[in-house]
Amino acid sequence: MGLTSISMAMDEFYAFHSNYTTRLVLHLRDSKNDVVLAASEVVDLLQNEQVQVIIGPQKSSQALFISDLGNKTQVPIISFSATSPALSFFRTPYFLRATLNDSAQVSAISSLTRFFSWREVVLVYEDTAYGRDLIPYLADALVEINTKIPHRSVITLSATDDQVKEELYKLMAMQTRVFIVHMSAPIGARLFSIAKELGMMSEDYAWIMTDGLTNIVDSFDSLVLHSMQGALGVKPYIPSSKKLSEFSVRWKRRYIKEYPNGEPLEPSIFGLWAYDTVWALAMAVEKANGSCRVFKVIQEEKFNGVSGEFHLVDGELKVSTLQVVNIVGRGGRGIGFWTPEHGLRNSLSSINGDLSPVIWPGESTKVPKGWDIPVSGKKLRIGVPLRDGFHDFVKVEIDNVTNAVKVTGFCIDVFEAVVKRLPYAISHEYIPFVDEHGQSAGTYNDLVYQVYLQKYDAAVGDITIRANRSLYVDFTLPYTESGVAMLVPVKESNHRNGWIFLKPLTVDLWLGTMAFFFYTGFVIWAMEHRINTEFRGPPSQQLGTMIYFSFSTLVFAHREKVENILSKLVLIIWLFVVLILTSSYTASLTSIITVQQLQPSITDVQELLKNGDYVGCHNVSFIEDLLKQLHFDKSKIRSVRPEDYVDALTKGSQNGGVSAIIHEIPYIKLFLAQHCKKFTMVGPIYKTAGFGFVFPKGSPLVDDVSKEILNIIEGEEMEEIERKWFGDLKACSIDAKTVNSVNLTFQSFSGLFIITGAASTCALLIFLALFLSKNWQELKNLDSDKTAWQRLMSLWEYYNKKDLNSHTSRRNSVSNEKVCVNANDKNYDSRQESPGVETLRVSGQCDGRANRPEEISCSELTSPNSDAVLEVVPH
Repeated sequence: MGLTSISMAMDEFYAFHSNYTTRLVLHLRDSKNDVVLAASEVVDLLQNEQVQVIIGPQKSSQALFISDLGNKTQVPIISFSATSPALSFFRTPYFLRATLNDSAQVSAISSLTRFFSWREVVLVYEDTAYGRDLIPYLADALVEINTKIPHRSVITLSATDDQVKEELYKLMAMQTRVFIVHMSAPIGARLFSIAKELGMMSEDYAWIMTDGLTNIVDSFDSLVLHSMQGALGVKPYIPSSKKLSEFSVRWKRRYIKEYPNGEPLEPSIFGLWAYDTVWALAMAVEKANGSCRVFKVIQEEKFNGVSGEFHLVDGELKVSTLQVVNIVGRGGRGIGFWTPEHGLRNSLSSINGDLSPVIWPGESTKVPKGWDIPVSGKKLRIGVPLRDGFHDFVKVEIDNVTNAVKVTGFCIDVFEAVVKRLPYAISHEYIPFVDEHGQSAGTYNDLVYQVYLQKYDAAVGDITIRANRSLYVDFTLPYTESGVAMLVPVKESNHRNGWIFLKPLTVDLWLGTMAFFFYTGFVIWAMEHRINTEFRGPPSQQLGTMIYFSFSTLVFAHREKVENILSKLVLIIWLFVVLILTSSYTASLTSIITVQQLQPSITDVQELLKNGDYVGCHNVSFIEDLLKQLHFDKSKIRSVRPEDYVDALTKGSQNGGVSAIIHEIPYIKLFLAQHCKKFTMVGPIYKTAGFGFVFPKGSPLVDDVSKEILNIIEGEEMEEIERKWFGDLKACSIDAKTVNSVNLTFQSFSGLFIITGAASTCALLIFLALFLSKNWQELKNLDSDKTAWQRLMSLWEYYNKKDLNSHTSRRNSVSNEKVCVNANDKNYDSRQESPGVETLRVSGQCDGRANRPEEISCSELTSPNSDAVLEVVPH
């Protein structure tokens, strides 16, 4: 095929460019598919024929050897079929690759694997440089999408059909059903023919071919094509064009003429690249005029050939678009494209990441799940634990006569619900983990290890996901609540305590509130003292007024009227804080008094350690090791069977029982469903991941089962299963006891205290600044010649004086004016009283008439409303 394309390109190029002054002359050699012979022929061409360019070789193994000869002689070697990534232009700069590097297709293949959600693939490749060199690149691409490679099948070119069958039998014995084949034509054709014979080209199998086979699939005979039906492949995309169509017609006509006895072929992409390579070389020779610059010029050539755009970048052909084909009928049917920019899509004009429908092996239209039980008809062996308690989780019943096994329980129902949701059927059977006497064969760790030893294909039950177990097996996502907690007795709180009114608030909140009461009262007193008579008087009276005023705000019963605008602002904010505090206190106290409180007898693990109490655990769980990690002495750990929990907790540590039982939350909740009035749960005290199903490492079932577990948990099915086995856990917990009221702390109201404290402080600072500013002249000369203490006392005396210039003092000077009239004066008319003047009717002697108060002069007189003796000063 390559020779036909080369000779055809020579004739047509110079027929089209008859005016060119240079010509290419071919010197043909047949390497007979042998590396040593190929190297020998190249040496002969270089020494005897003195060729300036070598086109070929065909194989990557030959190219690897010959490229070194090109480097030494500085003769360009151009190959249109050697695709191995090991051939590097940077290592062998005189080697040019007019074809696609195999590594360019690994992203497309990994995209196909991810598109069909295959999590495991087996690599099948030939044991040659061509086969081996791509595998590291392909493996890296698959690792990036979290696809595992459980096995690599390597087949030599010299393998007999029996040896190939033996290798395929190994693949049939594995779970993985997705195979990526990287082989050349002869061995690849044999592989598919034998796979068809063994029934591996049937439903549930998936085969992906690299471009080495996909590019030449049209050249295979009908029997080989029949064995490949349903396989997928990737290859460089060659856009349809009139030039390509005309070339194909001419090529087939010439091929039949040159090989009349051969089977008619379609030109493959290697034939197109061979044709374009000769054209590129001929143009470069003409431009270089036959000089040694041919090597440089050919790398600069860029034109549209029969294979599309021909352009060498870094010494190799760059192809940005790959086509995905499905082998159906005579050849490959295009089902989509892959580009670095958009990934997979069903057409170049589409933006959707999709592919056209695929006809899979066995003419199936259902996407293979990618794995299967290795042996036909084999059931999945599932190990289940034999419990001596908590049978609602797992219960194993063995008929002594028939040995029939019946397994029930919450965990079993969850697993059955998951299996029903899987998109494929799984045949399985439950095998109890028992010895020859029908007793438990070991701990849960032992059961998990049996899965690792492949005694079981999986394990189902109340098996906790643990880090040490994950070293040997894979767990699904958990399907129960996680964590370890304490099961302890409850005690009723004593509501007859005479000091119960103190319980709503913590000590720090009581002290903090008292401090802010005094501080707020002091700030208001300081700002009101000089202008408000309500805040004046003897020191003891002022202190009492200050305390009484601040505490009377609790019930908004303060009688003192504040005058300063800053005091009013502080009071408004403080009343808001008081409102919140009193409301919260009332609500908490009401809850404590009116609601029955069942308090746990133990609230912390450290309390158990400090008291030296005994703790209980189930002897088949990992809890005993956990208790040792928490520093419990082995002598303080007692093994308690589930049916003895009530008795052990009721007795307590002092009477041969335990103070608490440490267990996982699902077990405690199940116990509390029947005993929630006398016991309660404290914790969790330790984190665990919950219960999960166990599978061997790398099992493809893990992801599918985990996904269905999430679907069940998020729906109503899990609630139905829980209700079936455990009853209504929520109702029990609500009716039995109420969650303990949480005492209010200072931190709970820290924001309010910050606001009121800042407001009071700012108001006090503003007041002091105004006071100093207004009285600075008097204050700076106040007892300047005396000691600091004397000056401080003078300052206090000055501050303690009433501010006669304030608006309240001026108002009081008018409102406090008093006049007197003779109570026996019949001529006095009350309508003549002046506004703001207090008129006192007395029995004493008065000088003058009452119609002009300023003329009244009395030495002593008494108020009719009191017994006090009043001194009236003339106005």
